[in-house]
Amino acid sequence: MSRAIVLTKIDQERLIKLAAHEREFGKARESKELKDLQMELERAQVVSPEHIPAGTITMNSKFLLKHLDSEEVTEYSLVYPEDADFLENKISVMAPIGTAMLGYQEGDEVEWQVPAGTVRLRIEKVLYQPEASGDFEL
Repeated sequence: MSRAIVLTKIDQERLIKLAAHEREFGKARESKELKDLQMELERAQVVSPEHIPAGTITMNSKFLLKHLDSEEVTEYSLVYPEDADFLENKISVMAPIGTAMLGYQEGDEVEWQVPAGTVRLRIEKVLYQPEASGDFEL
């Protein structure tokens, strides 16, 4: 997480509210995940939904993620915590991998720290981005 990500104004506002709620009421109030999300929100380049670049992972986007060590490609969706579902590959933005994907674009490579070491991932393709489909309020 070293370069500025791109977020829509709507996503930023919703995620700031989510982070504030988690800080006040959530189990994750002191978690690394919450701190990582807050850091991403602070350094993000914010644009109107109409101006988000196609191929950028925004909230409710579906994308293909390639594990660079195994070459395995899997489809995921980035969702709010209440919509997360491990069996359906719906990743919460509050999960470490969700925070790591937010605002990145097709072709970007991301390193993700796991207990066994570092996992290298590449965003192969954004299959669905709400803003690119005209769904500005999802």
